[in-house]
Amino acid sequence: MAKLTKDEIVTLQVLKDKGESNCAIAKRLGVTEGAVRYHARRATQKTVDGRKKTSLIEQLGLQEAVRRWWLNATETSSDNRPPNIKELWTYLVDEYRYSGSYKSVRKYCRETFPAPKKRPFRRIETPPGAQTQSDWLEATIDISEDEPLKLYGFIMTLSHSRKTVVVWSRSMNQLAWHRVHNEAFLRLGGVAAVNRIDNLKTGVAHGSGPWGKINEAYQAYARTMGFHVDPHEVRQPQQKGKVERQVRSVKQLNLKQRFDSLEHLQRYTDEQLERAAARNVCPVTGKTVVETWEDERRLLRPLPASLPEPFDLIRPCPVHKDCTIRFEGRTYSVPFKYAYQTVEVRGCSGFVEIADRQTGEIVKQYPRDTQQRLLLDSDCYEGDSTDLVQRPRPLGKVSRRLQELASQAVQLRSIDQYAALADVFASRTATAQSELAQSELSEVA
Repeated sequence: MAKLTKDEIVTLQVLKDKGESNCAIAKRLGVTEGAVRYHARRATQKTVDGRKKTSLIEQLGLQEAVRRWWLNATETSSDNRPPNIKELWTYLVDEYRYSGSYKSVRKYCRETFPAPKKRPFRRIETPPGAQTQSDWLEATIDISEDEPLKLYGFIMTLSHSRKTVVVWSRSMNQLAWHRVHNEAFLRLGGVAAVNRIDNLKTGVAHGSGPWGKINEAYQAYARTMGFHVDPHEVRQPQQKGKVERQVRSVKQLNLKQRFDSLEHLQRYTDEQLERAAARNVCPVTGKTVVETWEDERRLLRPLPASLPEPFDLIRPCPVHKDCTIRFEGRTYSVPFKYAYQTVEVRGCSGFVEIADRQTGEIVKQYPRDTQQRLLLDSDCYEGDSTDLVQRPRPLGKVSRRLQELASQAVQLRSIDQYAALADVFASRTATAQSELAQSELSEVA
């Protein structure tokens, strides 16, 4: 039986005063006749509810202090927010040595002061090609392992057409975060202007919403793909409600069956989502999701010729005068035109990418975590001078011979090559001595 509210109790008393019977009042309010008699008797006898205890604030006589603080906080609030009860509790503890708990202050304020105004949410429909919303879901799925595995499904939804794709992953780390983005954009056929995400660490380094600091690696990825990262505020899932709705839809798929592999699971999910898109209607256009998506796809940013490799570490590295950079305890050479500038270095799965910070172009690639600590490419020192950087001096005879020897395996080197190198040294030494002797004779003369 439902409990009567204060308004219903007042209604009960008004109907009783007008002479309506207890049975009729009980039927109208949806309670028992005994409940009507109880409240009518209490109103007649004017009894006080003995279950209600006097708060500690009332026992200490702090009602006036609380009232003044509340009025002052309400008047000085610039954004029409209700006063912060935590600050009120701290004020009472500091000024009046209040020994009660924060919850006791909160309860007193809720019973004494009017409830704050409720703020409705604004419903916004984004234009075509403007926004995607992204989220993760977790599911325990049997993929022919010893036991079911916990897998993660990355969901991306085009806000206008509601076209949704899911990419399954075994991990949610930075490498996986970039990989699932690549796969999702491939399935959507392009990149929207803005991607709204949750406040996970692979996307947001700290903070949330418009005040959040975007993860450096993810910011570089977004710059390469050409979209803006828009994290929503903390504990505000309605700010990406379209993808939240799709999370529930994906969980309704038959994921309890046994799959042969992760690829089998991915194929099954793609097929089910394609069927749903052909069946469901986009509420904005009245067409099916597929038809609306085909119109929206023309407005998406085209995918780059080659998708960026997933990376979990990114660093701006200065290029030294010898055209090298330092990254993860190793030295790598870069094209000489970047000398005295800064390049962007990305740590990918198994290799290192060096990119131009302005254009995002990959200018050099090396294997990652090698035993070698110095990795040089002689091609980095070749080419024509630029407007800002002059090309390095060309190699001399000895340096060229050393390069030739270094390019061959030791067991393939002929003894004649070492003899030729010795001749080069002897010839250079004789030339230097001759030039020195001529300079000394000219000084004597």
